[in-house]
Amino acid sequence: MKGAAVTLALLVTLAGRAAAQGTTEPTVLLSPDSMWKQKHNLRVCADPENMPFTDRNREGFDNKIADLIAHELGDSVSYAWWPSRRGYLRNTLNAGTCDLVIGVPVGFDPVATTKPYYRSTYYIVTRTDRKLDIKSLDDPRLKKLRIGVNLLGEDYTNTPPAHALSAHGIEGTGVVGFSGFYDEEHHPGEIIDSLAKGNIDVALVWGPVAGYFAKKSGVPMTLTPLPDSDSPELPFAYSVAIGTRRSDRELRTLVDDILVRKKPEIDKILMEYNVPTIGTTR
Repeated sequence: MKGAAVTLALLVTLAGRAAAQGTTEPTVLLSPDSMWKQKHNLRVCADPENMPFTDRNREGFDNKIADLIAHELGDSVSYAWWPSRRGYLRNTLNAGTCDLVIGVPVGFDPVATTKPYYRSTYYIVTRTDRKLDIKSLDDPRLKKLRIGVNLLGEDYTNTPPAHALSAHGIEGTGVVGFSGFYDEEHHPGEIIDSLAKGNIDVALVWGPVAGYFAKKSGVPMTLTPLPDSDSPELPFAYSVAIGTRRSDRELRTLVDDILVRKKPEIDKILMEYNVPTIGTTR
């Protein structure tokens, strides 16, 4: 799934998580099904600085969803914290320090995934007062505007919009890169901050990041979903699920049931964080 969050949620974006992990991580078959019912603690793998998804203070929407799942299982929650970088799964789920990875693309190869709990896409974000009404990357005005896009490192790990801009011949000084990670100097929300200040004209951002930081900016923003990519290998929209070890079939079945039964509560959490969703997750 090259180019697919991850963050990631990954990662900050799902694109980052899928690209950074690749599919070469060994799958360690720990925690067999027969052991699950003996546990009284839901162990979650998460990034300690990855708002709006997760953080060490447990303030992200995926933290709230983990709390909901644990409550339904009658368990408490503990975390194995690790930054969403290369080696994330190797040092968390595959090391046996946790049992669930919240927020992975459906079908993400290194894990087994549950039913999705939301579906989102990348958005074209503009200041509402600019009235640009840009609906696709085919808009010729984009070649004259300043466009912000999150970058995750080398070209092969860049987000789908970064690749798509290049494919549309939109390159050079008009494209402004922003970090897709939290570090000492930067955070993913900077792209929306820059848009709010007028330093860029358009931002192409993964839905949950766009919605959350647009709301926090205090500046009215217009979010328009990017139309489906022409490349089936580089889609813009992803269904997001929870990952487990392949051996944890019983846990996965229990979580699937919770995701279905508690969909209204989950949707409410997503709404509180201004997460824009599309289509159906079922």
